[in-house]
Amino acid sequence: MRTTRALLAAAAAAALMLAACTTDEPADTTAPEETEAAGDPGAEGEEPEEETADGEFFVRADYDRQLAQRDIAPEGDPATPWLQAIEPEYVDTAEFAQDGNTLCFSNASVSNPWRVTGWITMQQQVEVLQQQGLIGEFRVSDAADDDNKQISDIQAFIDAGDCNAIIISPSTTATLTPAVEAACASGVPVIVFDRGVNTDCMVTFIHPIGGYAYGADGAEFLVENLEPGDKVLALRILPGVDVLENRWAAAQEIFADSELEILGDEFTGGDGAEIKNLVTQYLQRGDVDGIWMDAGDGAVAAIEAFEDSGKDYPVMVGEDELSFLRKWQETGMTAVAPVYSNFQWRTPILAATMIWAGEQVPSEWVLPQDEITEADRDDFLERNADMPSLHYAKFGGEDLPGFPSAWQDR
Repeated sequence: MRTTRALLAAAAAAALMLAACTTDEPADTTAPEETEAAGDPGAEGEEPEEETADGEFFVRADYDRQLAQRDIAPEGDPATPWLQAIEPEYVDTAEFAQDGNTLCFSNASVSNPWRVTGWITMQQQVEVLQQQGLIGEFRVSDAADDDNKQISDIQAFIDAGDCNAIIISPSTTATLTPAVEAACASGVPVIVFDRGVNTDCMVTFIHPIGGYAYGADGAEFLVENLEPGDKVLALRILPGVDVLENRWAAAQEIFADSELEILGDEFTGGDGAEIKNLVTQYLQRGDVDGIWMDAGDGAVAAIEAFEDSGKDYPVMVGEDELSFLRKWQETGMTAVAPVYSNFQWRTPILAATMIWAGEQVPSEWVLPQDEITEADRDDFLERNADMPSLHYAKFGGEDLPGFPSAWQDR
């Protein structure tokens, strides 16, 4: 069964209207019945398939909304996608209007190339606004992916009492929720971006369309470019982060409505050596026709496992990291690069100055999120020709004064 994006988007839109662990040996996590082709609903002796029930990291309404949002034109100037918004609902920020301009930022980490790229972009945006007198001191804490440290960092900002706004990029979802709520209760405007938490107390939550859209983009591509019965390996970073869990939940939805066989899903920690080792182990057991990843910064390591094993390249789901885009161009493999828009690192900085000015901002600021296909891959590579391999094509900082050296000298 070939599921097209157009059909999925139509189904999602209709639904919205109606609604007005890694081991030494890779684990085969697919139950036998999941690999059998499903019969026609209503056929004799068969029950119609039931929809996936809502859970901690899957909400049907959110899934349907994100898939539909992929085809909704964002409001705002396409030249500044970090200021665009999809279906925004604006909130009044007059209560937070002030002359103070000390901005505090609690960062989950800079532990992967995507976050490093974004962090450089954020600093460049801050420098521009400092020169304009719109931001004074910029205080930053880095939790190094440690929930407890980030909770402590946020509390330190609260206790200091002189942050005029607090930006938070949470390390995980549930654990950081009370800390975000404490920041909100302090009376300071709070801006959350990238990863979410289980509260809506912040003034604005900034993110691209989301994990469901990202995961679906890659899964749809595999369904459309593989044959029934082909085998897919899913590679994941870590559990418990909403945007990553949503990516896998969406992929499972797409795969369940196909005739692909899912060999397993493996956590890699985002480590290239572990990715290569896992893929090699699966290749030793048999064919792997497609690779789905919830983040593509280790995609080249997965591809190298095929090369070292003398196997044909898989149909590949990567990301807009340049190392993958260049490898894709070099090999001519069939691939797609889902995007979790890195330019979002500019938006919370600009949002803080807007809130201080008493300007309205979207309560949920949904940024555009468009995948890179073979049709536009070479254009993005040309634009980023002088950038390092760990850079992200859709970083959105070309107009900042530090371009390109700030991103080259990482």
